Parts: sequence; structure tokens; C-alpha cells
Amino acid sequence: MEVVATIVGAALGAAFQQLFDGVIKANRKATTFNSVFRDLNFTLQSYQELVKGIEQVENFQPLQGLDGFKTKMEEGIQLVDKCSNIHPLQLKMNFFKKKKYVGKLRALDGSLKQLFLILKWQVDNNLMNRVSNLQTTVDRIDRNVVAQNRTDRCVVPNPPSFTVGLDEPLKDLKMKFLNDDRVSMLVLAAPGGCGKTTLAQMFCQDEEVKEKFNRNIFFVTVSEKPNLDRIVAELYQSTGSQVPAFQNEANALCWLQNFLTKTGQNPLLLVLDDVWDGSSESLLLDKCHEFKNPNYKILVTSRFHFPRFRSSYELSPLNDEDAMSLFLDTTSLEDSEFVIPTDLVKKTVKLCKGFPLAISVIGRALCNQPAEIWERRVIELSKGSSILDSEKLLLDRLQSSLDALGKEVALVKECFIDLSSFPEDQRIPAATLIDMWSELYGLDLDSLSVAFLHDLSTRSLANLIVIRNAKVDANGYYNEHFVTQHDILRSLAIHQTGHDPTGHSKRLNIDICKDDIPKWWSEHKQKPKKTRLLSISTDGAFSSKWHNMHLPKAEVLVLNFQTKNYAFPKFRKMSKSLKVLIVTNYGVIPAEVSNFTSLGSLSELKRIRLERISVPSITKNSIQLNSLQKISLFMCNIGLAFSNPSFEFFKAFPSIKEINIDYCSDMVVLPADIRLLIHLKTLSITNCHKLSTLPAMIGKLVNLEVLRLRSCTALSDLPSSVRKLEKLKVLDISNCYSIKELPEHIGEMCCLEKLNMRQCSRLQELPESILDLQTLTDVICDGDTKGLWEPYLPRLSNHIKIRVVEEEINLDWLQMVRS
Repeated sequence: MEVVATIVGAALGAAFQQLFDGVIKANRKATTFNSVFRDLNFTLQSYQELVKGIEQVENFQPLQGLDGFKTKMEEGIQLVDKCSNIHPLQLKMNFFKKKKYVGKLRALDGSLKQLFLILKWQVDNNLMNRVSNLQTTVDRIDRNVVAQNRTDRCVVPNPPSFTVGLDEPLKDLKMKFLNDDRVSMLVLAAPGGCGKTTLAQMFCQDEEVKEKFNRNIFFVTVSEKPNLDRIVAELYQSTGSQVPAFQNEANALCWLQNFLTKTGQNPLLLVLDDVWDGSSESLLLDKCHEFKNPNYKILVTSRFHFPRFRSSYELSPLNDEDAMSLFLDTTSLEDSEFVIPTDLVKKTVKLCKGFPLAISVIGRALCNQPAEIWERRVIELSKGSSILDSEKLLLDRLQSSLDALGKEVALVKECFIDLSSFPEDQRIPAATLIDMWSELYGLDLDSLSVAFLHDLSTRSLANLIVIRNAKVDANGYYNEHFVTQHDILRSLAIHQTGHDPTGHSKRLNIDICKDDIPKWWSEHKQKPKKTRLLSISTDGAFSSKWHNMHLPKAEVLVLNFQTKNYAFPKFRKMSKSLKVLIVTNYGVIPAEVSNFTSLGSLSELKRIRLERISVPSITKNSIQLNSLQKISLFMCNIGLAFSNPSFEFFKAFPSIKEINIDYCSDMVVLPADIRLLIHLKTLSITNCHKLSTLPAMIGKLVNLEVLRLRSCTALSDLPSSVRKLEKLKVLDISNCYSIKELPEHIGEMCCLEKLNMRQCSRLQELPESILDLQTLTDVICDGDTKGLWEPYLPRLSNHIKIRVVEEEINLDWLQMVRS
């Protein structure tokens, strides 16, 4: 204390020492304010080091202008003593009390930093010419303490004084990144406004992280249009090194490598905040990823995932409790002059969908507003008005992610907007989007549509979820790919369609409550609409009273409903344009759908997808869809229709090329006349657990290329006629537990390239004819079924690859099926 008193005066020195002792004592206790006390402790230690360095200078005069800090330190002594003795339970029960004291402690820390600024200013202006031995101390203090008040972006900014929902992500991040030496770079990804930067700041300020990297931490904000010269120059400046001269971007990256190599001799953490997916940004990440040094790690925050770097962590929306905490902090309800009913607060928070930026924006807009303003906002949002319509800040933040796509990937933006055609909070099957995009954008290969889904997921504009072992099959099986999207992002997609409610844009989404149909729709003299994609969503009270729609250019129609009984509309005004029909029942059980005969007027219809539909009525009246090429049935009741001998499948769909049947639990048999579908190329029947036999003459499907029978657990054998499927390339019988043997002459399938026979546990041996499968290159097995091939290995052709793929334990798919 004598040293401190000499430099700053006895009174201030005594106050400093008493405060220092109090903070050390408080820091030893397990209190709610531990993180704040640690920051104070570090600040005071740094202050003491600076004063000790000054004391070593000969003829140093005591500093002036510090009298005001004596009062602040004395107030700080009382505050620290009070906070260290508050029981944690009191603060848990009183959120606002905790917030108030945290704010006061942060303010105290800020006052101390202001004192250090004055000290440094006096040292810089009066002593630097005379005091060479002080330079090292000043530089270190400049980096660790005062730099928070500088514009140098390499110094870690303090996170907001109040944060929610990030404690668990912080633990996960430390576990995934800090404690795993194999991970040198990790991408922290989420849409704009979800708290990525705040989490990165908390990570850098964590005591365990500081200790691991010996406070050798650099924080660089990259932004959408980075200046690599500036970034590298700031890194050199932050260590007091001479800034190199950069000739070009490549040269700057070389100097970055030099910086990391030298500085990385000691543990180092580099945070690259707000990295976008552009040429310069990619070069920066690629270069950093190339530098293999076990002593340093690089944490990247971005709206993009950058899959090529593999390691990533994605932030989720806030849960209800955390969302409420953030909202209360933003609105400062305790200090408001108005009393807002609790249920109104809860409704408002719920409408923000757990999106942190939306919560903050709405909270600030309602801060100190009367209840009537709150009620109006809730009504607006409840009726479907978007938050983005009134909150420009939120719109601008999200819009920038779309604007960054540019013209070269304009189709990704179109695909993003198309996701708004489906109800919020629902998973979207990738197979549905494949059907839509194949016609809207001419994507002939299913894999091209899925590639766009990967693009959207990489840019945090949607989440692509692949369930079970779907990654094993790369032959167009995407029934286990689903897309989810945060409601705020869905609002952003809707916002892109504009505000034309009359259908003159290329997309039109209509939400019908009860039978409240838009006025323009019921007008007798409708003008033709230009819409190519029409989505109609109805609630449980809709009575299926349709009006004619004049949509001569509509190519895709998406019908979403919730009623137990549903009728198709009349399609007369779109009969010559409609190519894709998607019908989804979001109720719990399959719905009875009538008026199937109206489909007969759709002369250009190529694809139909039905989900949770009961279709026995399809057999009551004859129907013929001459242009239909693909039909998909998901979780439908089709058993009665398929077993009805009067239903002629080949007459109804004479040109069909692809049939997909998934999770249709009542299907026992296939229509016998399916053998007459001579154009059929893909027959996919999966997860139909009552299907016991296939038509004996299935071998007559002379153009069949894919036969997929995955998870048909009651299927006991394959008809011997399958050997006549001379064009078959893919045979998938995985998880068909009841199959005991393969057809004896299976070797006659002269074009078979891929055989998936995982989890066929009752198979005892393989027929000798498998040696004749000259085109077979890929066999997928589990550990047991691989053993069936071992007797033939010496005689098998070298080009056959036998892969062992064990079952993944992942029950996420169950939620997908139930939702």
C-alpha cells in the first residue's frame, strides 16, 4: 500500500487497498457475482502492476487529478461488501435485484478503467521520454486493461452485462473446442441476431479459457467486406510489433501465417467474428486452417457453416424461460410507469419465437408503453402480420443474409422463399421440395434439389436434418431428409414475396381461417393471375367450400389442411398448367379426401404427393391421369384401395415412372396389375411393416431400375421373377428381417450395381449365382450379413466393394414421423 500511496496519495491509496482486499475476499466466496468479482480482481491487479512500474522511476512526481476516484472507491467498498453477503437464493427469486447489482459492479469496474486511462495518459505525455524501463509494463496494461476503451478490434470486447440462454452453449463450446486437441478451428453458426458474437465474447472472458491461453487472445471482426490488410495490421499492432508492408492480399495472408507461427509458440486463441462466405473470407479461413500448430485455436462466428472445416456448433433459439428473462430485461418493466398484465407479456414473448434479436427489438419498441400499445401489437402479430413489417432493424439484419447471395446463386434465394409455402413449426420433407423444384426450376436430378437444401443449411437459412442411416444410400433416396425453419426466417421468406394479395406475383400463399376466403377470390369477374406456385392452408374449421380460381399459369399447387374430411377443389381454371400437386394433412390421423375425380381434368399433371390421406375413394370412380409420372404416398391409408380388384392401377396411371410408398401401415399387398406399368423405373416401398408379398410377376417391369423395399419387416421372400429385371441397378432389402433367402437365379440380374442387405438377420446363405453378378460393385452389409459373403470372397471379382455399415443409434427420426 505504501507504493500506491506514494503515487496516488495516501487517501486514495488506502481506499484502493481496502477495495482490493474486499474483492479478493468476495472472490473466494461462491456467490452469484463471481464472474464480475473476477473481472474486478483482474482490473485491480493490473492497476497495481502499473503503479509499481511507475514507482521504479526516479524523481517521479505524484499523479494529479485523482481526487474524485476516492469517493467512488469508498462507494465500491460498501457495494462489494453488500454483494458478497447476499444469499444466492434471494437473487434467484428476484431477477431485477440481481440485474441492478450486476450493473453497479460493472459500473465500478468501468470507473477503475477510467482511472487507468488517466494514469496512462500522464505516463504517455510526461514520462515516456525519460522512462525506458516502464515500456513493457505500459504495453501490457495497454493490451489487457485500457484496450477495452480503444478502437483496436483485436481486443476482446466485454459481453453485455445481461445475457441469457448462453450458459449451456458456453459449456458445450468449451467441451467441444477447448478440451479437444484434435479441433483447431471451430465455426459457431447461427442466423444474424442469435447471440454468436456474445457467446464468443463470453468464451474469451471465461477464466478457464484465459488461463489456458495465458490471456493471449485476439478478437477480430471480419464483417461482410473484409480488409485483409487491416486485419493483419491490427494483429501486429496489438502485440506492439512493427506493421509489415502488404503488397497484395496473398502477401497479407503470408504475414498472417508468420504472425500465428511466431505468436503461436505460446498458447493462442484467435477469434474471427462475423465471417461471411466470400472469396476473401474463404481465403482467410483456408489459410488459417492450413496452419497446423497445436498451440493455437481459431474460433469463427458466422451465419454460414463452412462444412469443409467440419467442426461446427449451432446456436438454438431461446427456450421460454430465457426468452422471458431477455424480454423483461429489454422492456425494463419494473421501472415502467404502466402496469402490463402478465398474460399480455407472455403472449408478446411467445410471438417472438425465441429469436433473441426479435425479442430485443420488440422489447425496446414496447418499453414504457401503455397496455393498449401492447395489445395492438399482439393482435397484429396474431393475425399474421410479420414482425418484419414494422421493425426495420430486424428486417435489415436478416435481409443482409439474402442480399449476400448475389446474382450467381439467385436460385438459392428462390428456394429459400419457396419454403414459406408450408405452415410454420412443421417439418418439410425434402421429397416434397424435390417434386416442386423439378418443375419450377427444371432440376431433372433429385440430387440437385438436395444440393440447394445443403446451401440453405450452410447459410443458416434453414436446417437440413438427415435421419437414421440415410447417408448410406446415395441413389436418390431422400425420404429421410427433412427441412425445418425458424418462424422468423419464414417471415423473412414471406416478406420477399411482396405485399400483392391478388396473385399477380409468381408466388401466392393463402391462409384461410374457417371459410373466410379473400374477397378477390370470390369475385365472379376475376382477372387471370400470374402465379406459378400457389399454397393454400386451411384450419380445422374449413368446410371445403371452394371457389373457382383463374390461375392459368399455376404449375405447383400446395394444399395444407387439418380437417378430418377434405375435398379437392375444382381445377378447371388451371387444368392445362398444373404439373405438381402436394396435399398434406397436418392432423393426427389420415383424413378422408373426396372429389378425386377432379384430378382427371389436369391434363399436364406429372407429380402427386399425398401425406396422411385415406384414399379408398380413389377406387369408387374411374380416374385416368395420362401425364402422371410420379406418385408419392406418405403415411396414407391405401390398403383398401390397393386390395380392391376393381381398381385398375395401370389404367389410372399408364405413364407412371416412379412410385414411392412410405409408412403406409395398412398396405398388405400391391395391386396385381402393377406388373403392367411398363414405363416404371423406380418402385420404392419403405417402412410398410404389413407388406408380406410382392406380385409374382413383378419381373415384367422390364424398365425397372430401382427396387427399394427398405424396412418392410413382414416381407418373407422375393419372387423368383425378379431375375428378369434386366435393367435393375439398385436393390435395397435392408431391414427386411423376415427374408430367409434370395432367389436362386438372382445372378441373372445382369445390370445390378448396388445391393443393400443390412440387417437381414434371417438370411442364412447366399445362392451360388451371386458370382454371376458381373456389374455389381457396391454391397452394403452389417457385421453378420458380411459373413455370408466370406465363402465367395476368393472367387468374387475385384471390383466388388463390400461395405459394413452398422446401425446408428439416433431416435430423432421418431419425432419426425410423429410430428
